[in-house]
Amino acid sequence: MDASEVRVNLVDDLRSFVDGCKAEVARTSVAGVQLLDQYRGRRLDELWLDHDLGGDNTIWPVVELLERAAFEGHPLDIGVVHVHSANPVGATKIVQVLRHWGYHIQATPGSTSVGYVDQPANARRERW
Repeated sequence: MDASEVRVNLVDDLRSFVDGCKAEVARTSVAGVQLLDQYRGRRLDELWLDHDLGGDNTIWPVVELLERAAFEGHPLDIGVVHVHSANPVGATKIVQVLRHWGYHIQATPGSTSVGYVDQPANARRERW
């Protein structure tokens, strides 16, 4: 990415940006942790987080990385963290934890910015 481009990361197992926003996408928590590790010491303009990442996989390893970095006095430089999860309990916990550590959070459940654009309509599965 060019230095003038907005840097956006999305951690979501199924959704992507419907407007084609250029973003680095992680589909699992392991991939999300690896992606954020690349941003230590660099600016990330937006981070979009989904709670449930398929099966037993959740966003918590990513949240713990952010929490640990802040605890150690070196929080990641993120403009805004969007929590777009359809899981209200999980989303609330994410918001509470990351706000506690000083991250700028926006809860955006049901955001129309992200949708199931990577899959044919008949392959989409409901989250609930």
